Amino acid sequence: MKNLRELLSQVYSESQVDRLMVGIDHLIQSYKQKVILDPLQLTEKDVLMITYGDQVYQKGESKLQSLKKFLDNNLSHQISLVHLLPFYPYSSDDGFSVIDYYEVNEDMGDWNDIDSLAQSYSLMFDGVINHISQESDWLKGYLANLPEYQGYFKEVDPNEDFSQVTRPRTSPVFHEFTDTDGKPRYLWTTFSKDQVDLNYETPELFLQVLDVMLFYLSNGAKLIRLDAIGFMWKEKGSTCIHLPQAHALIQVMRSVLEKVYPDVVLISETNVPHKENITYFGNGHNEAKMVYNFTLPPLLAFSLLSESTTKFKEWVSSLVLPSDQVCFFNFTASHDGVGVRPVQGILTDDELNVLVDSVKHNNGFISYKTNPDGSESPYELNCNYKSLLKGVDNNAAFGFQRFILSQAVMLCMPGLPALYFHSLVGSENYVEGVKQTGRNRTINREKLDFQVLDKELNDNASERTKVLTRLKQLIQIRSSYSCFNPFAPFSIPEASDGLLCIQRTSIDGQTVIKCVFNFTSHGIDNPWVGGEDVLTGEAAPQQIAPLSFAWIK
Repeated sequence: MKNLRELLSQVYSESQVDRLMVGIDHLIQSYKQKVILDPLQLTEKDVLMITYGDQVYQKGESKLQSLKKFLDNNLSHQISLVHLLPFYPYSSDDGFSVIDYYEVNEDMGDWNDIDSLAQSYSLMFDGVINHISQESDWLKGYLANLPEYQGYFKEVDPNEDFSQVTRPRTSPVFHEFTDTDGKPRYLWTTFSKDQVDLNYETPELFLQVLDVMLFYLSNGAKLIRLDAIGFMWKEKGSTCIHLPQAHALIQVMRSVLEKVYPDVVLISETNVPHKENITYFGNGHNEAKMVYNFTLPPLLAFSLLSESTTKFKEWVSSLVLPSDQVCFFNFTASHDGVGVRPVQGILTDDELNVLVDSVKHNNGFISYKTNPDGSESPYELNCNYKSLLKGVDNNAAFGFQRFILSQAVMLCMPGLPALYFHSLVGSENYVEGVKQTGRNRTINREKLDFQVLDKELNDNASERTKVLTRLKQLIQIRSSYSCFNPFAPFSIPEASDGLLCIQRTSIDGQTVIKCVFNFTSHGIDNPWVGGEDVLTGEAAPQQIAPLSFAWIK
């Protein structure tokens, strides 16, 4: 616990540290009795699915039960981990304005349903701990001046200069609330009025958040996603993102959680330029065990649409990890759009417009953020990934091939692969949903009728079936080779522009596979003939066909 005290001392006063140490010890002793020590050792057999708890629905059962049925029926041999996006009661943002961290949204099911899922799949919960809903008891108690909630939120002077603060949105830094005495309270709101930032300067608040995370471990979570964690500490006159105190508190979180469940995986969610993003690995042993590979989705899409692999190869070659105990969380699509901040410094404005133009030509949307000088710039492409890859000519056939290739690249990248539900079932832009909600992100958040989806997946001619079948084949083959272990090394052999080779080597050095991809619309000679293509069981092809690939052993 000495290290814990030192970490806390970087953030809090001596008397505050004393209080925290007592509180933390109490939490550890309490939750040690409640957490089942079921080991989690990630291998090449592990692939994660990102999903909402109410992603599919059917009359007569809870939505979480329908989700489990979908997984059991279609993906039980391919998916071992499930990221359940926030399944708590919420007031906005499709779950990310949490009203009560300790409850399951009754519209989805209950804790028994979560437990049932946890019996078959390793679960990742969302720690939405940068902010909480304005409808939460925490904020209501704060505005009612109840002593136990004082200090839970960050009050600001509305006349203060906030020009240095990094803004992920165009909304104000703070919003005005009124307490029960009629007094105005100006509270920090990084994302929206209904997402009120928690104040980690208050030790009691930090203890409460630790309790939430330990509660998740006691209810089946093995992985916890730290949502928007880079914004958790505010300092006057600073950017209020990635501050040293935030890193220190993440280190405390990991230390405390590991004392209860040693295999817990903390995953940092910081949608920022790559160099900033990877700081959340810490020294490779003390912060996040995984970091979202946010550069992958936009850079991969650009490379496919431009038919050039030069920038992608440069970037992948630069991926360095601080230890062999951490890895990237690789994905191409999620419940959010495709963030473009991570390719700042990699893509020029003209190159970024390749993506923007494709989004617009495929009925997608662009979301903007406010810059320190008051200007606005794109921060997110709101477009289904498969729809995005159709390009400006809206070519469905090319879009399909590019999409399958993109998922194959992601499956070969060093780290843990994560596929969004809508990627697995070949969904496209849900434009009607955006019209209904008025929110750009709805475009990739359609909820599906279980029976309708099941019927489509039983039709061998349907687009959904073609996508799911191909992805299942790739996942199944990948799981047979130890070189695809998340922590196994990789290299990027030289290849002509348009061609990408990711070489994966098993940790023991015994298995080597060259994953060769053609990003172009014309055939390219294969420099690595002579081996076997494990995808076909035949000799490696002399030429890699347009928008095709081979995994050569």
